[in-house]
Amino acid sequence: MSLRLYDTSTRTVRAFEPLEEGRVGLYVCGATPQAAPHIGHLRSGVIYDVVVRWLRRSGYAVTFARNITDIDDKIIATAAERGEPWFAVAEANQRLFARGYELLGNLPPTVEPRATGHIPEMIALIRRLIERGHAYPSGGDVYFDVRSWVGENGVLPLSQQRLENMRSAGDTPNEDLKHDPIDFALWKGAKPGEPSWETPWGEGRPGWHLECSAMATKYLGPTFDIHGGGMDLIFPHHENEIAQSRAAGDGFARYWMHNGLLTVDGVKMSKSVGNVVTLPGLLDRARPVEIRYYLVAVHYRSLMDYTDAALAEAASAYQRIEGFVTRAAEVAGTVPEAEDLPEAFTAAMDDDLGVPQALAVVHEVVREGNNALASGDLGQVRSRLASVRAMTGTLGLDPLSEQWSQSGDGDLRSVVDALVAVALEQRQAARARKDYAAADAIRDSLSAAGIVVEDTPNGPRWELKRA
Repeated sequence: MSLRLYDTSTRTVRAFEPLEEGRVGLYVCGATPQAAPHIGHLRSGVIYDVVVRWLRRSGYAVTFARNITDIDDKIIATAAERGEPWFAVAEANQRLFARGYELLGNLPPTVEPRATGHIPEMIALIRRLIERGHAYPSGGDVYFDVRSWVGENGVLPLSQQRLENMRSAGDTPNEDLKHDPIDFALWKGAKPGEPSWETPWGEGRPGWHLECSAMATKYLGPTFDIHGGGMDLIFPHHENEIAQSRAAGDGFARYWMHNGLLTVDGVKMSKSVGNVVTLPGLLDRARPVEIRYYLVAVHYRSLMDYTDAALAEAASAYQRIEGFVTRAAEVAGTVPEAEDLPEAFTAAMDDDLGVPQALAVVHEVVREGNNALASGDLGQVRSRLASVRAMTGTLGLDPLSEQWSQSGDGDLRSVVDALVAVALEQRQAARARKDYAAADAIRDSLSAAGIVVEDTPNGPRWELKRA
C-alpha cells in the first residue's frame, strides 16, 4: 500500500501523489514567537518531524519549509507591555523554540524563512492581487476583496463555511476603510511606535496571512505538495492563504494536513487559567526522548489531553523499548538498523501516518526480542534488535542513536561508567568471598546515588534510575 493522507480540503484519506516524482515540497506554519513554546507547539513540531522522516524513509527528497512569523500584532503587544524592542522579543523566544525542537530530536527544516526577510515578495504578491482586481488600497492599508474570489458555490474549501455566514475579519481597527467587513488586511498602514516598511501604498507592515503565502511559494514554487499546521489555523488563516494565493494565479498546496489540538486535564490551555504546560515543566517529569514518545503516541489528527499520569505511562512504555535495546546491544553488540521495516509497521505508517499502530508493532517485536534474550537465541536477538532500531529510528526514537544515547552528556557518562565498574567489581569480589552484607551495601549505595543494578546471566549491568 502506498502512502495515503487525510486531506482537509477533500475530507478524505487519499493516495499521496507528489507533483514531481520522487520529490516533496512541504510547508508548515511555524511559530509566532511572542512567548516561549508550550506543549501544543512542541507536539506540532514533533508531528511534522515524523512526517518528514517518513517521507524520506519512503524514498522522497523532501524540501521542508517552516516559517517564523517574527512580526505580528501579538509580538508588538508583548514588546509594548515589557518595554522592549519587538525584534528582541521575537528573537529571544525564537531561540527557545529552536532549542525545544532540537532537544526533542527534531530534524532542522530545509529552510526556515522569517517574515521580515521577505517583504519584497509580499509587495510583489499584493501588486499581482491588485492588478487582478482581488485587492484594493484604502487609507494606507491594503485589503483582499473576499467576494471577488470565493470557493465553489460560495463555500470555503477547508472549513466549508459559506460567505453569507461570515462576520467581520476583525483584523484591523480601521473597519470603515474596507469595502466589506469580511475583507482581510494584506498590508497594515504604519502606526506610531510600530515597525514599518516602504511600499507603493505607503509605509506599513504585512498582514499575517500574506506572509505565509509569499514565503511558501518562494521556496516551494507556485504549486507545491503539502501544507501543514494546527486545526486552529484552518479558519481564517489557511482559508485566507488559499484565497489570496489562488486569486493571484498560484495553484498553492495540493494536500492540506492539520494536527489535532491539545488540552490539559480536559481544559483548554490558557494563561488566565494557569494551565500552560511548558518545556521546563515537562522536563521536570520526563526525559526529552520520553516526551517525544508521548507526543507521537497519539494519532496526529486526534485531540490530545495532557495529564501527568499519561506522560508517566508513555515514559514507562518507552523504557520497555529502551530496556530491550540496551540489553540486546550488550549481548549482540551494536547491531545496525535493518534495511527493511516490518510490513505491519509500514502499512500503519502509510495509512495516514498511523503512529499508534506502528508503535504497537514495535512493542510486539520488543516482546519477541525479550523472549529471544531469555532463551539465549542470539540470532533472533540480533534480528529483533535491528528491526526495533529501524522502526524507532524512523520515528526519531532509537535509543542507540547519538541524540538519545549521548543526550549531551557523553563525557560524563563515560566517567560514571568507569566509576560504577569499579564499584561493581568490588561487589562481585564481596560476593565471591560470600560477604553478602558488603555486596548488598555496595548495591544500596549505588541505588541511593540513582544507579540501578541488575544481575544477568552475563554479569551485572547498570542504568540510571528513572523517575
